[in-house]
Amino acid sequence: MAEDQPHKDAGSTGRPDEPSIEARITDIARIGVVVLFAYWSLTLVAPFAIIIIWAIILTVALYPLYQELSVLLGQRVRLAAALITFVSLVIIVGPLAAIAFNFAEGVQTLFTRLSEGSSLVPLPTENVKSWPLIGERVFEAWSLASVNLESAVKRFEPSLLHVGSVVLSKVASVGVGLLSFVASVLVAGFLFGSGARFAENVQGFARRMGGNRGVGFVQLAAATIRNVARGVIGVALLQAFLCALILSLFSAPAPGMVAFVVLILCIVQIGPALALLPVMIWAWTELNPAAAALLTLLLIPLILIDNVMKPVLVARGLSTPTLVILLGVLGGTLSYGLIGLFLGPIVLSVFHDLVMVWMRGGSAAPNTPPLAAASEGISEQN
Repeated sequence: MAEDQPHKDAGSTGRPDEPSIEARITDIARIGVVVLFAYWSLTLVAPFAIIIIWAIILTVALYPLYQELSVLLGQRVRLAAALITFVSLVIIVGPLAAIAFNFAEGVQTLFTRLSEGSSLVPLPTENVKSWPLIGERVFEAWSLASVNLESAVKRFEPSLLHVGSVVLSKVASVGVGLLSFVASVLVAGFLFGSGARFAENVQGFARRMGGNRGVGFVQLAAATIRNVARGVIGVALLQAFLCALILSLFSAPAPGMVAFVVLILCIVQIGPALALLPVMIWAWTELNPAAAALLTLLLIPLILIDNVMKPVLVARGLSTPTLVILLGVLGGTLSYGLIGLFLGPIVLSVFHDLVMVWMRGGSAAPNTPPLAAASEGISEQN
């Protein structure tokens, strides 16, 4: 009777529908090889991760402009990519050049005054004393610096050293970030030509992971990138341009440098007030009351303009609530710096839609944009 029973393999579990131990080990080995190569690849590209992420963000944000420009140039895709790259570099390098020229002029003025033996710090006006809370102390320190700069430096040496070290470290980090961003602009110029193929590959991967809903999430991320670029960076560029124009009309000192600081402060969601309040103080101490009042009236709307335009442009055309997008922008910037400006709203938007799909029992959200509409043309052929 025992000989009539079928012989069982040593590696079998007894049920024909279950894989053998050898098959399981083979599957685990295959997964291990894939994980190993994935980890190895990530370590190889990790030093360039920020540059690559920025390049992808720039490509997605500017791709509709690239397509329109290609059509206007008679399908000369390389020329269109070169023009967009050149203009982007000018937007970045232009303010830096203005800062460099202003700094050179300041250094030249400093050496001229040193050679003439004149005071480096002008005497403060009596209006400084009327400043609320800090007027008396600022007037005292300013007067000491204008009469005896060496004594003022010795008196405030600990504070100056601390502030100087902090400022130098911040300037160094900003310099490295700007160099990385310039490299990202150059890489994005090469990505425009392969944008359609890249979008198809990403959507194919998303379809393998989550079907059509996965493709929808990818296109939601692309639409979010474009809206953030219009609502945050676009408004920041507008504010910086208007700031430089207004300050130039009133002959304010270093308008290019102030405009560049306004641009950075608006992008990182601090706001332009930190850079424009000293300009207003300068106006009320150096200009006549009518000119100072006019400059102040022009700068106040410049401070408030992003509170009106940014929410409208950021949430335009998206089913994700405006509050979720703005929280992603603020939280991402605070957590991950400038790159978080885009990563924050993307993550919160996708997670919000995932939660909405789950709450509806797996059905797609009724307000989810169509697959082709959300991508705004990124997957169209050149």
